[in-house]
Amino acid sequence: MPVRRLAEDPASRLAIWARRIAGFSLPVVLLAIIIARAGLLEIVPILATFGAALAMAVMAIVLALISLIGIWRHGIEGLGAALTAIAVSVALLAYPGYLGVLGYRLPQINDITTDPIDPPRFETVGRLRSRQANPIAYAGLYAAEQQKAAYPDIVPLDLDVSPQAAYDATMAVITKRRWQVINARAPQGGREGYIEAVARTLIMGFRDDVAIRIRAIPRRLGARVDVRSASRYGRGDFGTNARRIRALLADIDDVSSAPEKPEGPARPAPKPKQPPPKGNQAKGR
Repeated sequence: MPVRRLAEDPASRLAIWARRIAGFSLPVVLLAIIIARAGLLEIVPILATFGAALAMAVMAIVLALISLIGIWRHGIEGLGAALTAIAVSVALLAYPGYLGVLGYRLPQINDITTDPIDPPRFETVGRLRSRQANPIAYAGLYAAEQQKAAYPDIVPLDLDVSPQAAYDATMAVITKRRWQVINARAPQGGREGYIEAVARTLIMGFRDDVAIRIRAIPRRLGARVDVRSASRYGRGDFGTNARRIRALLADIDDVSSAPEKPEGPARPAPKPKQPPPKGNQAKGR
């Protein structure tokens, strides 16, 4: 006698598609990050790829929420798929959402400096920026007023060391951070020290430009360090440049104020071996 199999409860197609779309959005985000870090394409296609992944995450959440209504009313399967789609999509949208909140609260500026009146100039960066990038000229009083209101703590760093020592400390910090140095001049005579480097953002690896100027403080032994950090793309920087300057100046201050390690006592030179007396040699024969 043939055995009849009980038909399984139908699963929600919306929940299944929501999980598929949410899962597909993850490799799309990874693809955008890989393209950005490798520098394979310009900023527009990278942002388009990343935006498509975020749009798919939003779509997955909408489909999952609609499927939950049918699952609740008709008692069909698909709850796990819907919850998985929501969890993956929310995790993907969390950081961009945080950046969106920052972008709403912070001013729309992308060029931060410790000296808005006389900011360090970009000398080599102009050759590295494409036509789609931001201009290298400082925005002037408009940006300075907004910066002062949002980041009043961004000020020059005064050190009680010579300009050469400040330059060496700055180069040590930049080397530790693995920034790409594209231009550097040590302070010699009356000439100020200058360093131009390229930093990269944490996740997407977007390239930002940093200029550091080191001047001697008149009438006393000391050096003043001014920093300028500017994003290559975008109207706002979500506070990235201000955070970079704060961390950089704090590290330079720590390195320059750290006491030098005292050299260990010199080991005494070993005494040269003297030949045994002739008398002993004769006895030993």
